[in-house]
Amino acid sequence: MIPKKSVNVDSAEQLVCTNRFGSFFGVPQTVFDRVWQALSRPDSRPVAYISMEIGADPDMFHPVRDFLREQARTESDDLAVRQMISKYLNGPRKIPIYSGGLGVLAGDTLKSFADLHIPVFAVSLLYREGYFSQLVDSRVGQIDQAMQWSPENTPTLFQLQDPDCPGQPLELTVPFFNEYDHPTEAKAHVWMKMEISEEMDYFVPEFLLDYSIPSSPPWVREAGLRLYSAKSDIMKANQRRMLGSCVLPLAERLGLSPQTIHLNEQHGVAVTLHLILRELEKRLGQDYHLKMAREDILAAAEEAARRIVYTIHTPVKAGHDRFARSLYTGISHATGCRILDLLASDPDSPHEYNFTAFAMRVNRAVNSVSRLHRDVTRKQFPESASKIRAVTNGVHHLTWISPARARVFDSTDELLGWRDDPGIFGEAAMESAPAFLKQLRQAWEEDNRILTAYVNRMLGEHRSRMEETWIDPPNYLSHLKQGEGSLLSPGVFTIGFARRFSTYKRADLIFDNLETLAEILVKGGWRVNFLFAGKAHPQDEPGKSVLKLILDNQEELYKRSNGLARLVFIPGYDMALARIMVAGVHTWLNSPKRPLEASGTSGMKAAMNGVPNLSVMDGWWVEGYHEGQTGWKFGYEGPINADSLSEDPSTLLYAEDSRSFYELLPKVLDMFYSRPDEYLQLAVNNLRLNVPIFNTHRMAAEYVRKYELPLDPKTEARVVGFANLYKSDSCDWTKPQA
Repeated sequence: MIPKKSVNVDSAEQLVCTNRFGSFFGVPQTVFDRVWQALSRPDSRPVAYISMEIGADPDMFHPVRDFLREQARTESDDLAVRQMISKYLNGPRKIPIYSGGLGVLAGDTLKSFADLHIPVFAVSLLYREGYFSQLVDSRVGQIDQAMQWSPENTPTLFQLQDPDCPGQPLELTVPFFNEYDHPTEAKAHVWMKMEISEEMDYFVPEFLLDYSIPSSPPWVREAGLRLYSAKSDIMKANQRRMLGSCVLPLAERLGLSPQTIHLNEQHGVAVTLHLILRELEKRLGQDYHLKMAREDILAAAEEAARRIVYTIHTPVKAGHDRFARSLYTGISHATGCRILDLLASDPDSPHEYNFTAFAMRVNRAVNSVSRLHRDVTRKQFPESASKIRAVTNGVHHLTWISPARARVFDSTDELLGWRDDPGIFGEAAMESAPAFLKQLRQAWEEDNRILTAYVNRMLGEHRSRMEETWIDPPNYLSHLKQGEGSLLSPGVFTIGFARRFSTYKRADLIFDNLETLAEILVKGGWRVNFLFAGKAHPQDEPGKSVLKLILDNQEELYKRSNGLARLVFIPGYDMALARIMVAGVHTWLNSPKRPLEASGTSGMKAAMNGVPNLSVMDGWWVEGYHEGQTGWKFGYEGPINADSLSEDPSTLLYAEDSRSFYELLPKVLDMFYSRPDEYLQLAVNNLRLNVPIFNTHRMAAEYVRKYELPLDPKTEARVVGFANLYKSDSCDWTKPQA
């Protein structure tokens, strides 16, 4: 059942909206005008949310498409409207400008801002080659391929038009400088994705800059093609500059007036540099570069900091952008480098600029993404420790709860209003609702059948293609003759693991001793499906090696366990596959080295469906474990020290943490197969304890408090209510939990 929208729309034509930058589709004109005015008025103090990647595929959350289908608004006498309807109903459903958790978090956050009616717009880049397309060969491992997609044909995306030149795309000029302090100009077309609320009564615009256009210099065009392109350090640095340097010119060109700039990670921190430069010119005049002293820079930085909110997402060194000073001298002007010398210095690496340190120093508020991550970040940046707070991540519940689960919740009176308020799960007496437990079990079984069928189709396709292409299928089961031994069966205990393949995430941890793992399964007679998915960054060779180890373990595990264990790798991980997995598995595995997983939102997505986690006590799970009511913990829980933060292979604790996993696994399997009612209770506990906490409505409400926004009474009451669901920044979580 799809709930009726709150907007009063009698025809699809009423979803056409316009302003001087073009025509759009998805909300009534009155809604469009109200949102745009809120972003344009200085007194509303709107927010610019800056993220290198945004994951919000239209096949995941699509209130407009649902409305068109539910209300049968699929026809129109207007050709342009018919074309728009066709695009929404039949167009491509992917916007591949995200690589993983950071981008998906950004998309989920913006959806909740829209649902809460918060005046926010987002800025990111539009990458014509996306991230990359993943092929996996059993002998070679991951193979990276360029991805081509068409923003012109993708619903929810609109190219802005130049109001002074009808029919021409809006072309933004973004200023850069070279090593001679000579200005050079980059050009970009501007796209807008409308992130429309569930009720279709609000939206958040996401402005995506397409630099890969003929009028931009070649080095700009190349840097703008692919997300996280790392062909060279210069290209990597330029990509960051392209994100941060466009924010102020974009806002001015569109007539928007952001009072707060929220950096979702430090990739866009160049906007802070531009704020400092503008403040110096305001204070000292146009020749400020000749007059400025150290004290002037610090004073300008203090003023710029009033507008910056910064979220740091990782304690991992590779996640903190560092660039050689000599490199930056060649691509920036001397004035900018003087500022960076002072504010982006790195005592541990004096020949580099540390952009995480820059972002950490110049802001009015900085937060980690979990309580444990807060305490780790304070150790890493002791000079900023007093202002580092925790805002624990969440996920957009309307995106990640499966359709089967959603139907159960919609039909349960005790959960009335859950779509609007996920906090209801914490108050509802679900177990007392007639037939709720039975329906929840049936929905879980349906989602498991959907996942199993997806994997079996994939295995069959790989098997049939084996002789047609040079690709050797990435799964041992595809090499077996078609039959029972080569397929997965629904109802078999299924462990899911899907995330970026990086060494510290230890995807191969539970296979450290295949003999022990197989012996556990044979002794208990337990069948287990292990489903793995995820991508390694194209330049991360160690991460690719971990992925290859998953492939290499398949045959041996199958044979040692007498076919009880079936390990499958699913290529092409994206948001749609993620939702199938987090709803269809029986437990979600998370096995990083503690405390290097700052948050781990994939486990939250599983919990949204009631699926218990099986995890190291890291990131969000320290807060979501609830003394074993919602899943299981294993692995090291000792104090955090310098060795804990090391990613050196010798410090990754494979033997210790895998042994802990093997001790726990029989208890998990025995409960699943012998005491199914107890296992189902874990699902109910997750709904009751974790859904109210780990949702982006609550997280967005915590951010709104940092934004210092004037809100109307109704919106203010909603925000306060969601913020009161959970206090992210309470108590010390560096100590082991019971």
